[in-house]
Amino acid sequence: MKDVLIDPAAEPLPRAKAQGHAGRRAIIAASAGNALEWYDFTIYALFAVYIGQNFFHNDNPTVQLMGSFLAFGLGYVARPLGALLIGSYGDRKGRKAALTLTIMLMAFGTLLIAIAPPYTAIGIGAPLLIVCGRVLQGFSAGGEVGSATAFLAEHAPAEKKGQYASWLQASMGICNIFGALVATLVTTIFTQDQITEWAWRIPFIIGLAIAPVGLWMRKALDETPHFKLEAQRMKQDGTAKKMPLLQVLRDHPGRLLIGFGLSTLWAAGPYALIIFMPIYVQKSMGFSSSQAFTAAFIGNFFLTAGCVMSGTLSDKIGRRTMLRFGAIALLVGVYPLMMWLGASHTTTTLVVVQSAFCAMISLFVGVAPAALSEIFPTSVRSSGMSLSYNAAVTLLGGFAPAILTWITYTTGVSFAPALYVMGAALVTLVAISFMPEKRHD
Repeated sequence: MKDVLIDPAAEPLPRAKAQGHAGRRAIIAASAGNALEWYDFTIYALFAVYIGQNFFHNDNPTVQLMGSFLAFGLGYVARPLGALLIGSYGDRKGRKAALTLTIMLMAFGTLLIAIAPPYTAIGIGAPLLIVCGRVLQGFSAGGEVGSATAFLAEHAPAEKKGQYASWLQASMGICNIFGALVATLVTTIFTQDQITEWAWRIPFIIGLAIAPVGLWMRKALDETPHFKLEAQRMKQDGTAKKMPLLQVLRDHPGRLLIGFGLSTLWAAGPYALIIFMPIYVQKSMGFSSSQAFTAAFIGNFFLTAGCVMSGTLSDKIGRRTMLRFGAIALLVGVYPLMMWLGASHTTTTLVVVQSAFCAMISLFVGVAPAALSEIFPTSVRSSGMSLSYNAAVTLLGGFAPAILTWITYTTGVSFAPALYVMGAALVTLVAISFMPEKRHD
């Protein structure tokens, strides 16, 4: 029998192809829930006026809008609980199990909002249903970011962690584009009366289609190599899995504090300059809804491309360098752009300013997931990320629209969103200086 010669150089090729295919599937599956979360947030903010009219009974339109945004913010009260329970669940049972749970809860919360009867039909039960839907969404989102980022970072090759994790935030831009497109179509096709009465529900119903696709993708994926190795190590050592939540609180308080500081700008920037901005420019600067939605639609292309670019660059020049550059850009650039927009009420200016906001935010948030994942070891990564990120989002993100609406209409402070983001940038710059450049485990 002749010996069969195998070329060693040819052997890695199928393996590389398989790894590339698995990597793409991991990115899509991990991003699916985050995409649903951001899509829901986007359309809720874009249709907040109509939700307020349907579910928050008051003759004052501003009070209706604030009621709608308060319900939006109440969902964030549940985020820390979701971070605690789902993050710990992900560290004990695996990233895949946690991601499957979050997308199911997220879909159910969206369904509640889509089918809730208005105030005129069931009275006080109407806003309560909206709040219940937001609480379910908030609870699931609390565990989503930590679990999804850990999943992506642990599936990624060492030299591509930033690129892989950046897709988590790039999915935000993609679904913001989709949300703005849906909002533009709804407001173009239907009359104001039709939108107020029933057509505002259409975007939420469309969002439900993401859930089964994401659930199917997540169930088909393997657990991350890092989690498998950690579970195998503990099995060989004969040690039981500790409570990750207690472990991270007891052993890593400094890392939690750094993670919270890093997440401050990650929370404030997108919510103030992307989610809230279409409402702000309509209510405070006199732009029409079509102008606001068009600017949001175009701007999110810059957000999506910028996230992937900044994440990829961070693999080459370091996380801290990119994070610091993005934070400084927001600190010094946001207020002058707002002043220009206040002085030039044209569609072109609005599109340029919104695109610039999205580009500057992408420089930071495209790198933030990978940077946060590298702060915590594998055994508590999901819990640590979920806790630090969701504490910041609960305090500074979820209630940002309500806070900024109140500041704008009661104090008369000019350009409140810009000042909000600048304050967050200062806090984050301090946290970056204490952040380790990179960790491996």
